[in-house]
Amino acid sequence: MMEAKKVMIMGAAGRDFHNFNVYFRDNAQYRVVAFTATQIPDIEGRVYPAQLAGKLYPDGIPIYAEEELASLIRKAKVDQVVFAYSDVPHHYVMSKASTVLAAGADFRLMGPGTTMLRSAKPVVAVTAVRTGVGKSQTTRRVCEILKEKGKKVVAVRHPMPYGDLTKQVCQRFADYEDLDRHKCTIEEREEYEPHIDRGVIVYAGVDYGRILAEAEKEADVIVWDGGNNDISFYKADVYLTLVDPHRPGHEISYHPGETNLRLADGVIINKVETADIKGIGIVQENIRRVNPGAVVIEAASPIFIEGGNSIRGKKVLVIEDGPTLTHGEMIYGAGVIAAKKYGATALVDPRRFAVGTLKTTYEKYPHIGTLLPAMGYGEKQVRDLESTINSSDAELVVIATPIDLRRIIKMNKPAVRVRYELQEIGEPTLNELLGKVI
Repeated sequence: MMEAKKVMIMGAAGRDFHNFNVYFRDNAQYRVVAFTATQIPDIEGRVYPAQLAGKLYPDGIPIYAEEELASLIRKAKVDQVVFAYSDVPHHYVMSKASTVLAAGADFRLMGPGTTMLRSAKPVVAVTAVRTGVGKSQTTRRVCEILKEKGKKVVAVRHPMPYGDLTKQVCQRFADYEDLDRHKCTIEEREEYEPHIDRGVIVYAGVDYGRILAEAEKEADVIVWDGGNNDISFYKADVYLTLVDPHRPGHEISYHPGETNLRLADGVIINKVETADIKGIGIVQENIRRVNPGAVVIEAASPIFIEGGNSIRGKKVLVIEDGPTLTHGEMIYGAGVIAAKKYGATALVDPRRFAVGTLKTTYEKYPHIGTLLPAMGYGEKQVRDLESTINSSDAELVVIATPIDLRRIIKMNKPAVRVRYELQEIGEPTLNELLGKVI
């Protein structure tokens, strides 16, 4: 018998675990010696547990920091390294490939053929070319259309398993009590709460084969709610991809976002109401060039503000979605637009008041500037976020995150909330595109 190939998987506690589960877990031709982790804090140093790893891994699989990649390859004599995380430039991927090759291993990317699971129910996948393009509001719009047509919809969210993996194998969220019971982070709540508010059940976790089996029991249609710019875990009947004219060119220069663009049945050009004509034109041309058969939908993300007039004349602290500002590389969002629209006198610079993990975030992502990312991957980050907000000299806080942070954080100053929804412009529409599953 041939000796099993030694494999290492580079990830961020999401796609890496999925690739392992669906391809490597019970595959005796391979032996996964380790995961490496990046993007998400406090993942390294843990173990992918034996209960999830299967009979070939009675001790589980260790997770190391990606900084140790080259030395681990040499030490363990790794044959193959699988790159399995998202929202990075193409040149970044090839730089990592060069590191792997120089250390003596093969470099591998795994595609839809080896990682997508097939469902017995119709699937609509919502993906994007970058983080922060508008997947969440698009997923909500898709669910709304399907419900109006009488379909029982279940959303399956891209994984965010940052806690005890053995307790996060297959999670079902139907109400706020489920969020509390599963000790959800801010990042998880931002994705789950808006669905719950609309009566849509959400599944997420670690094992997406088990999750699919459970979701199929109560769904007419399954909606894949993508994370970052990752590829769908499920084979879709309708594959939707969002592009961002505020970041023209990114649709063909980031991994695996370009794959999503090429896979798409429908491409949604979002935020056209705030983008310039040149950016929209570049995106349109790139869509035509790489996926000329896709249906193209234009959309806006209008903002809705409670108590917007209270912003006028105030020094405001703007809080935006964390991942959108960090590895999503955005330098402003709906909160900044709202602050300017309603006459704020100044944006408070939160870097002067940042503590603990927030300080580290600004050091790692210096482009963020005078915005506060809603980082909350764990209890310590939530408390650091709370302390940073409360120690600032802002007269008002503008909350532009998908959830109301006041439910989680005690703020010592008044706040207003900014929300945004997807609004299709002209034709074609999502309703027409979803006809295949309706």
